[in-house]
Amino acid sequence: MIDQVAFINKLQESGVCFFTGVPDSYLNDFCNTLLELVPNSQNIITANEGNAIALAAGYSFGKDCVPLVYMQNSGLGNCVNPLVSLADSNVYSVPMILLIGWRGPNEDNHPQHKTQGEITPKLLENMHIPYKIVDEDNAMDSAVWAAKMAKELSQPIGLIANKGVFNAKIKINASDNNYPMSREEAISIILDVAPENTVYTATTGRATRELYAQRELRGEGHANDFLNVGAMGHNSSVALGVAMACPERPVICLDGDASAIMHLGAMTTARKVGAGNYIHVILNNDVHESVGGQPSTGHQIDFTAIAEGCGYETVGRPVANQDELQVAIKTLLAKDKPGFVDVRIRKGIRSDLPALKISHQILIDDLRNELRK
Repeated sequence: MIDQVAFINKLQESGVCFFTGVPDSYLNDFCNTLLELVPNSQNIITANEGNAIALAAGYSFGKDCVPLVYMQNSGLGNCVNPLVSLADSNVYSVPMILLIGWRGPNEDNHPQHKTQGEITPKLLENMHIPYKIVDEDNAMDSAVWAAKMAKELSQPIGLIANKGVFNAKIKINASDNNYPMSREEAISIILDVAPENTVYTATTGRATRELYAQRELRGEGHANDFLNVGAMGHNSSVALGVAMACPERPVICLDGDASAIMHLGAMTTARKVGAGNYIHVILNNDVHESVGGQPSTGHQIDFTAIAEGCGYETVGRPVANQDELQVAIKTLLAKDKPGFVDVRIRKGIRSDLPALKISHQILIDDLRNELRK
């Protein structure tokens, strides 16, 4: 891992004055160092990566400097449209640096990253974005090169970051005692309250590990569960699709605050299609916990009011303890409209939580067989 302070200083010396994006595990030390060094007004964590490209573009229109957008390579898909129809040299010629955590290469235990890892350089090439692959030896020179090229060509320039360059070897397990329930405890309470035939979808990151671990601890199977290990921000749409296809079964979406925010517009669909068997649960700890604990806006926005505006049944406020959560799930299960609950939880994950080692194909085959019988 390189000296993150020196790298950020090198970027700023080279003309970078604004940072924005979505945190990534492979960039966690870079992102956390930004939080320490750069004023909040100059480092904006956005809902998704496409938003960050557009935000950076707008900022560059008013300031003569080069913005930097950070992201996981899985987020490149969110960026394609604003990169080629806004920032592209054939349109508004926006100078910016893309710092991209390169998941995929040599990650045999994470199939969700395999194809994305293979196509990451090709995506940049297809969008006519010059790039360098960054390692510990060339990081400082790459920062200078990227800023220089962005200014000279007036277009986006890519820096693809190998594992270990911008991330700490040990991921921070930030914890607090702001709320009595952990995410895993909240999941366990929901499993206790909901009917046995309930289908669960768990969002990308730690919620998938914790749902799987709870099933193992209880001696239960996994046939009623979908682990959304990729497709960041789309867990609620997967759950809604299941609810539409299987109206006779309760479907509970175990979402995260940052995940829900990433594609918040998806919440407008549930009421349109009915889905009275669907409950959207946001396990809200106000951070991007799975990638390093950077702040989200989960506790700053009123999810309940948003959900009510989209036509969901709610319990009128966030819930924050076991009794409130039990009552909320029972209440929403009894309704014939889509349900929603914002569950305030503390940060952190138990130290002995097992890694998620699964066969994706077996899991999806078991779920399909369960839903179609």
